[in-house]
Amino acid sequence: MKKIALITGASSGIGKATAYEFAKHGINLILCGRRLERLNTIKKALERLTDVHLLNFDVRDKAKTLQSIESLPDTFKNIDILINNAGNAHGLDSINEGNIDDWDAMMDINVKGLLYVSKAVIPQMTARQSGHIINIGSSAGKEVYPKGNVYCASKHAVLAITEGMRIDLNPFGIKVGAINPGLVETEFSQVRFKGDKIADSVYKGFKALQAKDIAEIIYFAISRPPHVNIADLLVFPTAQASSTIVKKFN
Repeated sequence: MKKIALITGASSGIGKATAYEFAKHGINLILCGRRLERLNTIKKALERLTDVHLLNFDVRDKAKTLQSIESLPDTFKNIDILINNAGNAHGLDSINEGNIDDWDAMMDINVKGLLYVSKAVIPQMTARQSGHIINIGSSAGKEVYPKGNVYCASKHAVLAITEGMRIDLNPFGIKVGAINPGLVETEFSQVRFKGDKIADSVYKGFKALQAKDIAEIIYFAISRPPHVNIADLLVFPTAQASSTIVKKFN
């Protein structure tokens, strides 16, 4: 019986790469995202490898999130693997100059969105006493860096929620873990800097992690034997030593 994985933020970056990686291994996919056109393109590419179902919603919208997951056809209802990948960073400002709308966006997507999706999926995992949840955190959940304040807070929250999930779901035999990447070359910086040209310089001068690198690590985590759970994994590109230390070439 093929496993079923639900991936949020599947229209680009790590989510999209994970969809491709899982499809290669014959995992049926529920791909969630706001950009339906992109999701349709991915579905078309992957349907020759596995079954794909699309859910078009924004994780910030509690009612739409719960309703979308509730609407899944019977063949996709029993979700074995949940990848809480949807996340964002908005702005890079000191706390005294921060934009409240940016703060709301980060907390609503990175924290509340993750909780809404989990709330919709966990009941059928506990009923079956089986499942695997991976929350995509960040090295920003391990340390706070200058002007990272609220983004770092949201990713620290992801790690606290992951630990709480692992404790509370332990009696049901459900695996819970976090994958925490450092610098990954995706659309992340375009979003953070709102399309400003500074975003282009973020990954210059060193070899950043690629979305595919993280997707392979996620597959490694979900493919371990039943008695093995990757509870918490931090991954940097070789050039990165911490959130603020990156070896760049001239």
